[in-house]
Amino acid sequence: MALYRFRVTFEDYDDVSRDIDVKSNQTFEDLHKAIHQSTGYNPEYPSSFYISNDQWMKGEEITYMPNQKRIDRKIPLMEKIKLSSFIDDPHQKFYYTFNFDRPFDFHVELMKIILDEAPGTTYPAVVRSVGEAPKQFGNVFNPAIAATADTPDEDFDFLNEMAYNHDDADDFSEVSETGVEEEKKADDEEEEDEFGFGDDEGFEDDEKPGRDDY
Repeated sequence: MALYRFRVTFEDYDDVSRDIDVKSNQTFEDLHKAIHQSTGYNPEYPSSFYISNDQWMKGEEITYMPNQKRIDRKIPLMEKIKLSSFIDDPHQKFYYTFNFDRPFDFHVELMKIILDEAPGTTYPAVVRSVGEAPKQFGNVFNPAIAATADTPDEDFDFLNEMAYNHDDADDFSEVSETGVEEEKKADDEEEEDEFGFGDDEGFEDDEKPGRDDY
């Protein structure tokens, strides 16, 4: 029985890959489960393989745990489709999406066809593993966190840039207002001294008000 050796890589994690040997008469479901045996993920999530070209464009779909829409469209099921049915190229490619609700996308490429099975080996078999798979839902978009990050309190934007936190805001405001008032007062006093309005030095002797003038 011929074997297909597929190289499976994460679309977003190029440094993580798995080489998996599968019998030509085994199914897409066998490959699906073998991939997640190698990643440590729970395979029981809706997923699909897509026949792909060299640019990883999605073509015909083969699905697992389909929703009603896929059932209505009569998408072929992984458990019923043998891999050999879709191997037309010595470097056949499949685009694979695991878990549509929180997806990971993979590139699956046929690397070689092996004519003889290894004695005592159970297939599918992971023959090469490079890199640690990311946590199963570690890169999931969290709308609550995103909403907080994307909508900061506009009143405190300038404080955030200056490394102030919100608890410091009142103190900062108070210091700023007081500082402005003190600076203005100091400027007024300086101006009085410069023009002699703050004491008697600006008057000539005969212009100084005498005791009798009061």
